[in-house]
Amino acid sequence: MPRDLGGEVARHLLPTPPPALGVAVSGGGDSVALLHLLHDFAQTHSVQLHVVTVDHGLRPGASGEAEEVGRLCGSLSVPHTILKWTGWDGQGNLQKAARDARYRMIAEWTRETRLQTVALGHTLDDQAETVLMRLARGAGVDGLSAMAPRRLAHGVTWIRPLLGISRDDLRQELQDRNVSWIEDPSNEDLRFDRIKMREAMKVLTPLGIDAEALGQVAFNMARARDALGWQAFLEARRIARVEAGAVRIDWRAYRTLPDEAVRRILLSALGWISGSGYAPRRKPVLALIDALKQGSGGTIDGCQAWRDRDALWIFREYQPVRDLTCTLDAFWDGRWQLQGGVAEAGLHIAALGSVGVEQLPDWRATGRPRDVLRVTPAIWRETELVAAPMAGFRNGWHARIAGGEEAFFAALLSH
Repeated sequence: MPRDLGGEVARHLLPTPPPALGVAVSGGGDSVALLHLLHDFAQTHSVQLHVVTVDHGLRPGASGEAEEVGRLCGSLSVPHTILKWTGWDGQGNLQKAARDARYRMIAEWTRETRLQTVALGHTLDDQAETVLMRLARGAGVDGLSAMAPRRLAHGVTWIRPLLGISRDDLRQELQDRNVSWIEDPSNEDLRFDRIKMREAMKVLTPLGIDAEALGQVAFNMARARDALGWQAFLEARRIARVEAGAVRIDWRAYRTLPDEAVRRILLSALGWISGSGYAPRRKPVLALIDALKQGSGGTIDGCQAWRDRDALWIFREYQPVRDLTCTLDAFWDGRWQLQGGVAEAGLHIAALGSVGVEQLPDWRATGRPRDVLRVTPAIWRETELVAAPMAGFRNGWHARIAGGEEAFFAALLSH
């Protein structure tokens, strides 16, 4: 009996489908099949689709492929946007740079189009390849959980409705519909790790290590990850609190937790403070934990962590925000918004810094370390300090964090 691919996709959107949905379409078979399946769903559930294609400009035919997606969308009466990436400087990992740019650009596009959810065309085969790549890196539970069906990052909910469907099934669906697609020549390029894993699957499949088996491993690891995340969430609720945009943790209670709970709480704090969409590598995180146990601390992922008597403070590193300024109506450091005071001409937001702290003789009354306060936002008139809400100098102004302080705890339960 043929698989009901439409039904499998629909379960990722029901029972409350969004009124509008973004779809990332490259023109390859997976994303083209996703578009057609979602178009069927949208027709029957009154969902407005918006398609986006990122032209990375890395191949001569990329622009033509993006335009071909536009023609397909025109035939389906679906609005289409092409985003061009010009940021590759030839340095580092090309695939990672392209992926990071793609997510960042699509997230910016969603804000312009007022979308909250974007569907991606990752398949069961992509999931299996991801498990293999992470296995080769010695990944733990989180890494072997591979890609989640639903994930919040860059302020966008990313869904992957095809994770349980193979490439072969999707191409059969397109053939049944008499729909063509574009084959990306980079899918045969053995310089890329993912393509190497794709070739390795041909050897492993006869041994029973196929896409379905590796997909099941990812599912099993995801359940273990969820259980560990829930334990870390409950412990964080008990021993941690948010102060001045930093996370303050009861060190005596923290050091008695299981190692995995210690690591997860630290990672959640780092990600919440830095705004990074990706967790730092396991090795430097474990090195930082060891340093904290020895009574010192360190810097990682744009954050600092150190102990002050019986408290562990995790807060923003000064260097990334030292010269960061913005207007009063913008989010400073991507997370802080200041409101409530008189928005006079000539005012701007910048870090309080050491210069600002020195202008506040009563800053110690806050009970917050100097280094924590100096990376909080302040309002300046050139070199004159107008307000520093987190340091007790409000002058009518209040500071709030985008998403609220609860986002730190929620991060322990999201993927």
